[in-house]
Amino acid sequence: MSEQLQRLAKLPLRENLKGISPYGAPQIDVPILLNVNENTHGVPAEVVESITEAVAKAAASLNRYPDREFTELRAALADYLGHGLAPENIWAANGSNEVLQQILQAFGGPGRTALGFPPTYSMYPLLASGTDTEYVKGERDADFELSAESAARQVRELAPNIVFLCSPNNPTGTRLGLDVVEAVYDAGEASRTIVIVDEAYHEFAHDGTPSALSLLPGRERLIVSRTMSKAFALAGARLGYLAAAPEVADALRLVRLPYHLSAVTQATALAALANRELLMADVEDIKVQRDRIVDELRSMGLTPAASDSNYVFFGGLEDPAAIWKGLLEEGILIRDVGIPGHLRVTAGTETETTAFLVRLRELLGQA
Repeated sequence: MSEQLQRLAKLPLRENLKGISPYGAPQIDVPILLNVNENTHGVPAEVVESITEAVAKAAASLNRYPDREFTELRAALADYLGHGLAPENIWAANGSNEVLQQILQAFGGPGRTALGFPPTYSMYPLLASGTDTEYVKGERDADFELSAESAARQVRELAPNIVFLCSPNNPTGTRLGLDVVEAVYDAGEASRTIVIVDEAYHEFAHDGTPSALSLLPGRERLIVSRTMSKAFALAGARLGYLAAAPEVADALRLVRLPYHLSAVTQATALAALANRELLMADVEDIKVQRDRIVDELRSMGLTPAASDSNYVFFGGLEDPAAIWKGLLEEGILIRDVGIPGHLRVTAGTETETTAFLVRLRELLGQA
C-alpha cells in the first residue's frame, strides 16, 4: 500500500470511496498537448477582448452575490441551442461534470443505480461514487457500438434510475443514433429512468448530425447535457449546461449550492456566446484536422473509429505504450485510455497535427 493510501486509510472514509482513484489525465508540460480534448485553437483575440470587457464590468459589483438564477445566461443558451427551447428549459453549472453531479444528487443516491456503457466517459462512475449511487456497467458490441435493441434490453433488465448515453462517445468519438435514445427512454418508462444524453462534443459532429435536443418535447425524463469547454474554447472557465423539461431545473435547484455560478463565469460565458460565429469558425478548422487524422491513420494501416468529435480513437497498435512514449519524447502528449491496442489523440492545429502524424509514421517505421 502506498504512503498516500496509508494516510487515507486512517480517515473514516465512506465505504464506497475506498480503493478508487480520482480522475486525472497526465499533466505534463510539453509543446503539443493533444490528450484531454481541449480546443487547441485557443480563444481568438477579438473574443478575448470581449470577455475582458465583460469581466471588467462584472468586477465592479463583485461585492454583491451574482444572479442566482443566471437569467441572462439561460436566455442566451436557449437562443444558441434553438429547438424551441426557452430559458426555463436550461440549467447551468461549473462545467458539465457539476451538471451531471447535480443530476445524480437529485435523482441518484443510496439504493439507486446509474447505468453506463463502457468504454465511455471515465467520470460517470466517479460521479456515481461521489453521490453514493451504484454504478452499473452495461455492455457494448465488440466494435464498441451500441444498438437500440441491446441498450433497451439492458435498461429493461436492470431498471436503472439513471442512464448515461454519451454521444459522441468518449473515448471512441462515435455518435449514437437517435433511435438508441428513443429506445432507452421507452425502455425506462416502467422504472421512471432519467436518461442523460451527454453531447459535450456535439458541435464537432459531421454536418447534418441530429441532436437529442429534438427529442425533448413530451419526454420529461430526458436530459441533454452540453459544455462550453470544447467548441467555445472555455475549458478554463468551467461552464456546462443542460436542456430538459422545466421541472428538471426545479429539481436541481434543490441540490445546487447558493449562487453557484459566479458573476465572472456568467460574464465570460455571455461574451463567448455573443461571439459564437468566430468560435465556430475554429470548430470547422478542427473538424478538418480531425478528418485528416482519420484518413492518414487508415493509410498507415491503423483502425481509427469514425469520429464525430474533436479527437480520434484508433487501434491496430501492437505496443501502444511504446507509441505513447515515443510521441512524448518528441514533445507530443496524447492519451492512453487503457484499452488494449488503442490510443486517442485530440485534433490539433494544422502544425500540431502534422507533427503528430510525422512522428507516428516514424514510430511505425513508415517514414
